[in-house]
Amino acid sequence: MHDPDHVVSIHPYFKVHPGKLDEFKASLAAFLERTATEKNNLYYDFTIRGDEVFCREAYVGAEGLLEHLANVGLLLGPLMQLAELTRIEVHGPAAELDKLQEPLAGMNPVYYTYLFGVKR
Repeated sequence: MHDPDHVVSIHPYFKVHPGKLDEFKASLAAFLERTATEKNNLYYDFTIRGDEVFCREAYVGAEGLLEHLANVGLLLGPLMQLAELTRIEVHGPAAELDKLQEPLAGMNPVYYTYLFGVKR
């Protein structure tokens, strides 16, 4: 496991438009395929509750997160035709979050600063 002092996670919540859930879920395969190639990705998965889809993902440092966004950037436009981004959270150590303030400003995320936890 990577030291949490450098791990950044991002948590987008999507509200899928009526009648678009099957299409939305099918489109996630392209995100999985692209993300699987990223060396700084620690995990990347999706959960669902009704028409709300949540992406749980983490990266080694702010750079890993920014590399991911660049990698899947072209896929986001079509995805956003199928859903609304209702909330986005970014969790990590203060030094890493500072690096994301400017690049993520347009996404309007809510930031959570790492406090402490169990390290294995």
